Amino acid sequence: MPEHTIPSERAAAINKIRTAMIEKKMTQAELADTACCHEKTVQNLIAGRQVRDQTLFDVCAVLGLDFESIKEAWSGAVVSGPMELKGEGGLVAPVYMGAYTKAAVDHYIGTYLTVRPSFSEPESYVAYRTDIIWDPAWPSLLFEESDRPDVAYQHRGRIYVPASSMFVHLVSLTKGAMRMIMLSQLDQTGHMRGLITTLNKQGAILIPVCSPIVYAQRDDIAQEDLGEIAPQHVRYGTYQSLITEATAQGYAKLID
Repeated sequence: MPEHTIPSERAAAINKIRTAMIEKKMTQAELADTACCHEKTVQNLIAGRQVRDQTLFDVCAVLGLDFESIKEAWSGAVVSGPMELKGEGGLVAPVYMGAYTKAAVDHYIGTYLTVRPSFSEPESYVAYRTDIIWDPAWPSLLFEESDRPDVAYQHRGRIYVPASSMFVHLVSLTKGAMRMIMLSQLDQTGHMRGLITTLNKQGAILIPVCSPIVYAQRDDIAQEDLGEIAPQHVRYGTYQSLITEATAQGYAKLID
């Protein structure tokens, strides 16, 4: 799309991206490498051409930009799902996701303190924020991570809710790479507990990892309660109890 035809709102979003690149002294090639996409994809984005939601999310995560505001400004550039997946007026998830209704799962909508053991620092935990919203364009619960210490690996994906299961599945899929988190359904205390299966960078390679993980619904999360939580951190004991409880009460089982 020629630059002079770019809508003003999208042009403003592109300007924010360019400004953030300048502030972080990142080239298009460096941004593409850090956001795990092709340099041509970044070139298309900067030129105002159509890109996927996941691309926008990855770029915003790397540059420290607010994804929702960038996506809103991008407006018609992002294509929503096929018409057959749109459900009944945007209120029913597709059958393959559990055919759940918005009314049945609206208690999941909110902000969660997310805690799991650190994959790289023994005896430490990682705490970050996860927001769950309802996406009417592709009707389903959508989760989005933020405030992770490893910002380049923040995930965004869909929530699958099987009708006959006590667990829900948080699934993100990027370029064929899948990460799944299996959690107990939200209880009266506002907690979900389970296992995360993903990849972790060890030196020059990525290796599969699995660990307990806990989501605790919160109205507000202090910034100092997020990040790498070492034993000397004021919240260490609280987070340790959350993880210990998840395995001790049978929400997750790790077998050597």
